[in-house]
Amino acid sequence: MDIRKIEPLWSHIYWLGILDDAGSYTAAAQRLGVSKAAMSQRIQELEKALGIMLVQRTTRSVRLTEAGQAMVALTRPAFAEIETGCEKIRELAGQPKGVIRVTAPVALARQQIVPRLADFMRVYPEIKIEIELSDHISTLAQEGFDLAIRHTSAVPETYVAWVLCQTQTLLLASPEYIQSHGMPAHPSDLMKHNCLTYLRSGSRPTWHFERRKGAGERVSVPVNGSFSANNSETLRELLLAHQGIAAIPDFSVAAELKKGSLVPVLSHWKPVSVFGESIFALRPYSPHVPNIIRLFVSYLKAAFENENFI
Repeated sequence: MDIRKIEPLWSHIYWLGILDDAGSYTAAAQRLGVSKAAMSQRIQELEKALGIMLVQRTTRSVRLTEAGQAMVALTRPAFAEIETGCEKIRELAGQPKGVIRVTAPVALARQQIVPRLADFMRVYPEIKIEIELSDHISTLAQEGFDLAIRHTSAVPETYVAWVLCQTQTLLLASPEYIQSHGMPAHPSDLMKHNCLTYLRSGSRPTWHFERRKGAGERVSVPVNGSFSANNSETLRELLLAHQGIAAIPDFSVAAELKKGSLVPVLSHWKPVSVFGESIFALRPYSPHVPNIIRLFVSYLKAAFENENFI
């Protein structure tokens, strides 16, 4: 095939790679800032020029054919080199500029990330930050994010992770709730209390504890309660309304602990496997990290340096 006939289709091939990452025409079009119809038309034009089907279309999903997968695998390194080259040239322009797309949990973003952004934005006015507040665990490559902020204990092997600070899970209730229902003396006593749980799919909620001092004694307790939510701010509000006991990240309740409106429960026991023990900035591994990402991560690391929420 005459290569000159393919040259006008370089962008079509790039779009095919985006479609492979995104998993749907709608998501790919959003990533590229084009219409779904334009996305579909480009792929059809590429298939016509190559004389082979590249995409298998169903009513629910899009999957690349063997030929489509081969095309993406063969051309992805070249496009990655082009992106790296463009980024390096952009860095020569002087003032850092560009867009950083970030995803972070709602409570963590509202309480700890967003309040720290103003100084960064004043120093780098040409860098635009788009932050999506969601407790949904996003797939960065598929959803077009540059960075994820997460509190977790395990980082995927294919990701680069920068530790921002440490965090811990606390078991809390209001003094009014404790006065009405009593203070648990042992984790097993929680089975008699209204336990407000973080909403996760699966079987009956179970809380796990490890004695803070001693021979590493561990206890698992199945708990029941009248309320569950996938957001720690919501759990905090129910705690403040004297509705029960909840395991909650320290960054979400620092002010309430200081005021005494919430108090520790089972302070000799450490909740484990509820939330992560570190706050990370994460991104999929790539040989070149864009300068604006490095600047943003460095700023966050400095902003959280020596942070102790309680």
